[in-house]
Amino acid sequence: MKLPELKIGNKIARVPIQQGGMAIRLSTARLAAAVANEGGIGLIAASGMSHDELRYEIRLARSLTSGIIGINIMVAARDFAGIVKTAIDEGIDLVVAGAGFSRDMFGLGKESGTPIVPIVSSVKLAKISERLGAAAIVLEGKEAGGHLGTNTSVRDLISDVSAAVKVPVIAAGGVLHGQDIVDLIKMGAAGVQMGSRFAASEESNAAPALKEYYLKSKPEDIVVIHSPVGLPGRAVRTPFSARVLEGPVPPKTCDACLKACKHNFCIIRALIRAQQGDVETGLVFTGEYMPRIDKIMSVHEIFEQLKKEAEAAN
Repeated sequence: MKLPELKIGNKIARVPIQQGGMAIRLSTARLAAAVANEGGIGLIAASGMSHDELRYEIRLARSLTSGIIGINIMVAARDFAGIVKTAIDEGIDLVVAGAGFSRDMFGLGKESGTPIVPIVSSVKLAKISERLGAAAIVLEGKEAGGHLGTNTSVRDLISDVSAAVKVPVIAAGGVLHGQDIVDLIKMGAAGVQMGSRFAASEESNAAPALKEYYLKSKPEDIVVIHSPVGLPGRAVRTPFSARVLEGPVPPKTCDACLKACKHNFCIIRALIRAQQGDVETGLVFTGEYMPRIDKIMSVHEIFEQLKKEAEAAN
């Protein structure tokens, strides 16, 4: 199957693949630009960034590509509105928002003409999003990494959600191969979002020690923890996540980074430690199928492989 284009607002991606926005700082300008250069949609993970850092990353990405660049931001972040406004001021192509739901973001997008793309996991939220002005929707199933909104597979959700809305629906969770993309498009998806495969790429901003940890992970190592955000989150078992599973690991200091925090541990600092290669005391978010990845590849190699697999798919 020749993969179709993906249109969001007035932006057209030649390849219907959106790279997941993986925080903290796994997906920065280099990765987002590499994906955009291959015809996909590259996302900068804005959660945990200052406004100045975000401006720098967006400008750097713009210097590296003429393709489509967006941001991904947690709705749960205290500075959510400020981050979205900063990205819009920098002329970002689209805003993808997950880990919560905000009605206010649609107004920000309408004022500037910036496509707003919420991450949802149900027909109800998909319909609400469309009514509020979403340009597209990321439908995330249980297979996804990081914060989760459902226990249902994206393959069991996609047909109903695609039939319920007219805007493009981007399927997320467990997408690793060209056959996965073809299957989901045939089920009604306009495109797919892929996180794990790009986390384990050469252009990923993860430290080498973290990338190696991904490759060593086994199915039994994948766990679901309770995030301070108030949602379950899928991660690789590390000494730190094992402690979190047993009970709270209260932060010694609090940066008040979330609108509401359970304070069972500091998620921002734990994710930063992992990104920097500290897999002992860091939180390693991951998709359910990360253990199926056995090689670090360049973004170009990943796209070439996916297109070849899609063309050969049934």
